[in-house]
Amino acid sequence: MDQTALMLLLCLCSSALSDELRLVAGRSRCVGRLEKKDLGDWEPVIDWNWDLTSAAGACRQLHCGSVVSLQRDENYNVEIVCSDSVRLVQGTNRCSGRLEVRTNQSWSSVCEKDFDLQDAEVVCREISCGPPSVHQGALYGEVEATVGSREFLCEGSESALLNCSSRKSSGRNSCSPGQAVGLTCSDQDNFRLVGEASRCAGRLEMLYQEEWRPVDVYSSYWNMNSVAAVCAELDCGSAVSARDSKEASKRPVWGIWSDCFQSGSELKNCLPYDENGDRSHEIICSDSVRLVQGTNRCSGRLEVKTDQSWSSVCEKDFDLQDAEVVCREIGCGPPSVHQGALYGEAEAPVGSREFLCEGSESALLNCSSRKSSGRNSCSPGQAVGLTCSDQDNFRLVGEASRCAGRLEMLHQEEWRPVDVSSRYWDKNSAAAVCAELDCGSAVSARNSKEASKRPVWGISSDCFQSGSALKKCLPYGRHRDQSHEFICSDSVRLVQGTNRCSGRLEVKTDQSWSSVCEKDFDLQDAEVVCREIGCGPPSAHQGALYGEAEAPVGSREFLCEGSESALLNCSSRKSSGRNSCSPGQAVGLTCSDNFRLVGEASRCAGRLEMIHQEEWRPVAVWLHYWNMNSVAVVCAKLDCGSAVSARNSEEASERPVWWISSDCFQSGSALKNCLPYDENSYQSHEIICSGLLVEPLIFLSSSTDGVSTGRKQGSELLIGSHFSIMCSIRPQYEGGSFQLIFSTSNYTQNQTLPAVNHSALFLFSAAGHAHQGTYRCVYHVYVFSYNFSSISQPLNLTVSVSASPTALIIRLVVVLLGMLGSVLVLYFKARRNQKSGPENNHHDEGSRAEGSLEEETAV
Repeated sequence: MDQTALMLLLCLCSSALSDELRLVAGRSRCVGRLEKKDLGDWEPVIDWNWDLTSAAGACRQLHCGSVVSLQRDENYNVEIVCSDSVRLVQGTNRCSGRLEVRTNQSWSSVCEKDFDLQDAEVVCREISCGPPSVHQGALYGEVEATVGSREFLCEGSESALLNCSSRKSSGRNSCSPGQAVGLTCSDQDNFRLVGEASRCAGRLEMLYQEEWRPVDVYSSYWNMNSVAAVCAELDCGSAVSARDSKEASKRPVWGIWSDCFQSGSELKNCLPYDENGDRSHEIICSDSVRLVQGTNRCSGRLEVKTDQSWSSVCEKDFDLQDAEVVCREIGCGPPSVHQGALYGEAEAPVGSREFLCEGSESALLNCSSRKSSGRNSCSPGQAVGLTCSDQDNFRLVGEASRCAGRLEMLHQEEWRPVDVSSRYWDKNSAAAVCAELDCGSAVSARNSKEASKRPVWGISSDCFQSGSALKKCLPYGRHRDQSHEFICSDSVRLVQGTNRCSGRLEVKTDQSWSSVCEKDFDLQDAEVVCREIGCGPPSAHQGALYGEAEAPVGSREFLCEGSESALLNCSSRKSSGRNSCSPGQAVGLTCSDNFRLVGEASRCAGRLEMIHQEEWRPVAVWLHYWNMNSVAVVCAKLDCGSAVSARNSEEASERPVWWISSDCFQSGSALKNCLPYDENSYQSHEIICSGLLVEPLIFLSSSTDGVSTGRKQGSELLIGSHFSIMCSIRPQYEGGSFQLIFSTSNYTQNQTLPAVNHSALFLFSAAGHAHQGTYRCVYHVYVFSYNFSSISQPLNLTVSVSASPTALIIRLVVVLLGMLGSVLVLYFKARRNQKSGPENNHHDEGSRAEGSLEEETAV
């Protein structure tokens, strides 16, 4: 394809794309409500995920220059203002790039000879960015569009570049390479903290559309990582704390999505929406200290802010008392490690001040210090790396064990019950809590309701997706009557498994976890463990299933009877002489499922039930997400084939059910992790899977060999012998039919008979070589408004002129047994005749004669 044709194709593609979007009801084609063409109709765009980056893409697609602003109207429609006549291209963000100006429907670059600082100020204002920080050539690539020949003469106060005076740049119709204007506008400072003495503490506010308002962040994802992003954006050190505050009356706020706070680079592209609310967020940042490049907010290389710049600290100038102050200042627990080279080399200059804290100060800069004379530099790897321990901010209360009870969280120095969004709350979440508290595996969890509403900490279930996230959760206060109660196994756990009911077994003794050697563990022990962690009976227990033991293998042999409630309730004895296990011999345990289908003749059809807290109940699933994919997961998990149908059934009165989230059914591996909660409902679910039928049986019967089944490797017939094949199935459903399929390497044929008493008999005349091949029985039945079928094992049949030695031996044995039987009959008759008197001889002779006649007649 030549270059002209390629350019034409690109133009056509661009035109087609631009036809999919348009801006309407604005003062120009580049301003207004965004609409998208869908199946020939124009529909307003309503999308909460749109931000300034998305809007910039729409402006480019519409050939409308750079994005100026984006907002939502009262109906949440997206409204965009594009700059129309100027744009920055090939930049690192929307406020930088090579400047292009639109004249006569085409875009052209600007020569830096024709552009000065006042012109740059106008352009940066026009595209809603901060003042220009750089404007020079060759910053953002060579010119791809024609360079214009117009010199701009802006005064600096104009609202748009094309509103400025200009004149033709005579004699300068072209630019030397690298002289097209590249412009970098500074981003606006559109976040601030107000209401406290420090600029790094207070209520979070945002500037948008030239108006400062409090920010209300969608709390489901608002956590300490989000707060850390704000502190970093404001150059305020580490995040210390955050809380939600409520005011007496609703006032305008900027609502914002927490996705904006996933990284600092996205903060300035956040698109708020106008709402009235009574909630805002109050944040405290450390102001003068921060930990960078760590694995979480409580670890990293220490940097201190002095004279508006950050510098590392040399480990020679820092001791344990200093570390205690820093950890307290950033809202973390006591220091566990402070040494050099933990978190990368210093990127900022290393400070030359020695800190002399006593350990009780509230901030590092409140400590005494002195100049570290003669030590103005640190050797490589000696910048302080600090690890503070996380605070224990979760607990279980109300039961005799610390590993059971109501979940509570410490926040703002107050312990409250926790209310987690139930939609995603499952046993993975419960497992995260148990792991966080070093309490073994999750056994059970339930929602509890109290008589009166009281303050709780509302928390997002996202916090429980992994244990590492728990301490970053940022709760919000509310009044509810709901909390969560847990039971953890305390002393046993399964690790590195595919779900909570499988893994390598570890037992806790003397506050440490150790694996168990398979020599010291049997089926009765496994039954106890599976029951203890709230799973079904053991299906497998053997070594090397779930990785090598990472903890020392215990030296105790368990002697469970199988009925105990906990492994440590079992008798045990020291495994003398077996203090260690060979590699791969640590016990790996797999416990079975907790779902079933009941109420029909087949285990693969019926009402869905779940066992929880040792009680089987119908399952009621949130119908909004319950679909055939969910049903397919159930069928697959029960080894019942694929999903055929499902329906919701309603009963006359409410009865106890296990309510469960449909998220549990997104994958088969998640089923065992589902955490139900106790409710009453009229609703249950009835499911039919394709594996509805049991397997039919196939039998061969012949005049010479008797009966054999398809479970044998093969059956052999003598040529010319009569034979029959019987198909049968265990009684499940009335009626149906059997199809006998005969196949060879060359062809396949079949015949069908109705099922009578759950079987059918196929008769054959003298066997010939044409009967050699494979036979299968297929049972077909129509039930539940669907056709189902099930196929038997194959029966392989051969036909031979002479029987095999085995067959001959069998026949010889049969003949000999028959002859022996005849001899025995004659013998016993003779004995009986001898015992009879002469008076009976005439009668016996008459009977024998009659018998002989019958035999002759028969012959």
